[in-house]
Amino acid sequence: TGTADADLVEALEAGRQRLDSAHEREVMARVTAARWLVPVVAVATETDSAGSSGSAGSGAAGLTTGTRSDMAAVTLTAPDGSRALPIFTCLEALARWDATARPVPVTAAAAAQSAISEACDVLVVDVGSAHATALRPSMLWALAQDRAWVPSHDDAHVAAAVTSAVREEDLVVAHRLEAGEPAGAGVLRIVLTLEPGLDAETVSAVATRVGERLATDGETRARIDSLTFALETAP
Repeated sequence: TGTADADLVEALEAGRQRLDSAHEREVMARVTAARWLVPVVAVATETDSAGSSGSAGSGAAGLTTGTRSDMAAVTLTAPDGSRALPIFTCLEALARWDATARPVPVTAAAAAQSAISEACDVLVVDVGSAHATALRPSMLWALAQDRAWVPSHDDAHVAAAVTSAVREEDLVVAHRLEAGEPAGAGVLRIVLTLEPGLDAETVSAVATRVGERLATDGETRARIDSLTFALETAP
């Protein structure tokens, strides 16, 4: 019928007040199960310019008309250069955004895979609405890979990757994973407990090496939206 999943919209609206990971899991579970509408628009691929002499029957001078067009998915580009694929919960929301766009119904996984193929960083739900929501890169990749999304600080794969990255550092006594700030931004905070008496340069080098090891693993990168370190000194 083109209508929205009421429970999904309610969860998206609640996300304005609740930024905890438990609510994000609930939203993602509903996002995964929902039917989505991806907008496509006509794009001219061949054009014809009317004559500019102004002679009778030539039409308006300098007027360019489309002689052939294809349908293309729409992408959005932010001022910082990041790209997003807009998706909509219902026909009404899509028409409010662009009444000329044609709706294509897709699964969440198909929408995410399309976003990745278009070099998009995020999915944006119901652009221009009161509950407009950006699904972060970790969420996008989870949908595309058809796996359940979990916050990075609770992700077993991430935990194992961090343990492996830290294992090579003799100066690290212990570590733990926490949700970083701001809430709702997907920040992973790695707390490193270090040997006492280290200078700032040595501490910085340890954190840098750990971060670089994590960055070389594509699967781990896909599960972490942002990374920060906190440092403690062992007693």
